[in-house]
Amino acid sequence: MALLTLHQRAPGVAQVTMNRPEVFNAFDEAMIGELDATFAALEADDTVRTIVLAGAGRHFSAGADLQWMQRASQASIEWNLQDARHFAGMLGRIEGCAKPTLARIQGAALGGGVGLACACDIAIAADNASFSVSEARFGILPAVIGPYVVNAVGKRQARRLALTTERIGAAEALSLGLVQQTAALADLDAAVDKTVAQLLAGGPQAQREIKALLAQLHAGPITPAVRDLSASTIARVRGTDEAREGFAAFLEKRPANWIPKP
Repeated sequence: MALLTLHQRAPGVAQVTMNRPEVFNAFDEAMIGELDATFAALEADDTVRTIVLAGAGRHFSAGADLQWMQRASQASIEWNLQDARHFAGMLGRIEGCAKPTLARIQGAALGGGVGLACACDIAIAADNASFSVSEARFGILPAVIGPYVVNAVGKRQARRLALTTERIGAAEALSLGLVQQTAALADLDAAVDKTVAQLLAGGPQAQREIKALLAQLHAGPITPAVRDLSASTIARVRGTDEAREGFAAFLEKRPANWIPKP
């Protein structure tokens, strides 16, 4: 059985589904490699505008496969370092994808499953979703996913979640910023499709520019260098073909040419 399935959710929208429902979509070296390769291929595919990450069955992802972790506990430091770098590279691939990414979450998201949710630009959870940064229960720590969790919820909440391994529900995950929207399980796909439609209405090059600019910005003083970066970026982008098409479409009251036709 394929570890991942890939299908066109809608024109311009690729859905990557983790396909190990028998182990709640826990991932190991093989799935990590496939996720990395699949996101790289979709980022390079000009027909794909948006990527949805989902999990088959009742749960999004239970995180790291415990048999994989048990193998790691018995392996050399050299093996562990290479293996951890592959995991870190996969999460970096998703977070750094130039195209919008969206996590569709139902049921449990545990450990690395939380990391996957936080690595995506947008996370939408069913009201039955639950989340736990659970690594400390196994005598390890959320090292690779840590930066993504901190970016999503802030350092103090990340510390609480990691130290206590508390399992929180969808409503609390929403309040912390771990996810940005919740919906009834029966309405989850409708909520995902509504957000996807909003993403497809934006210019694809503009969205690449947004992700590239925001990756360079951090909370804190707005320095002269930051002001210059923002000014030079918009000055360059305003003169692009996509910007000219966007303004023309608005003034002519028609869809822009980048919006996929049904």
